[in-house]
Amino acid sequence: MARKGFFNLRIVSGDLFTADCSLAHCVAADFRMGMGIAVKFKEMFGQVDYLKSQNIGVGGCAVLKATNPDRYIYYLVTKDKSSGSYPTYDTLKNALTAMRNHMLANNIKYVAMPQIGCGLDRLEWNRVITTLHYVFGDYDLDVTVYKFTPPK
Repeated sequence: MARKGFFNLRIVSGDLFTADCSLAHCVAADFRMGMGIAVKFKEMFGQVDYLKSQNIGVGGCAVLKATNPDRYIYYLVTKDKSSGSYPTYDTLKNALTAMRNHMLANNIKYVAMPQIGCGLDRLEWNRVITTLHYVFGDYDLDVTVYKFTPPK
């Protein structure tokens, strides 16, 4: 299953929600999703009660099945509460690993995400990139990171 060197990380500018593949973003275990890009995920995909019912703890990954049969929406649980707490690089790594394992089990090769853990969660982008390479580096998977570009 693992094939060294086939991981592809792309960083692009644009609208994450135009990506025609699985999507991922970071959330807290309380699934409030009241700030940042999480608000848009909540508006677009809803099903918050279903996400909560999965009982995913910090370092795990809740999953919604999208209408497209080859597409999932991944909720990387990287902290306990939406306010007053921040993720660590370990909780991010563990949540990404849980997502990667789901992707491999379901033959999902492509995922798009924002600059996860950065912005409101205050992680450093260079360390997040290192974490992405650590988690996905040995697998034939494509990750596209969408950098936020404010509307003009």
